[in-house]
Amino acid sequence: MTDISVTELAALADPVVVDVREPYEFEAGHAAGAILIPLGELNGRLGEVPRETPVYVICAAGGRSQQGAAFLERNGVEAVNVTGGMNAWQQAGLPTSLDGIR
Repeated sequence: MTDISVTELAALADPVVVDVREPYEFEAGHAAGAILIPLGELNGRLGEVPRETPVYVICAAGGRSQQGAAFLERNGVEAVNVTGGMNAWQQAGLPTSLDGIR
């Protein structure tokens, strides 16, 4: 499993971002286009995770995303942990979306 910083992630064109936080955290602000799959649901929703491209896994600070990325890697998904999570994202002044759960 590899890691990426929030600024490196923000510079990518159309990355697939899986947010493993809880719905209330996601609704408070998330990276635009992120897919919400809470860490506790990742096993049951594995089929929703794209496999044709790297998946960037984010949470609040980096702990849950590291667990989620490791789980995805064990299940054949090329997963990248976003270090610092949404806390680092917001501290870097990167834009957040409030577009609800999809």
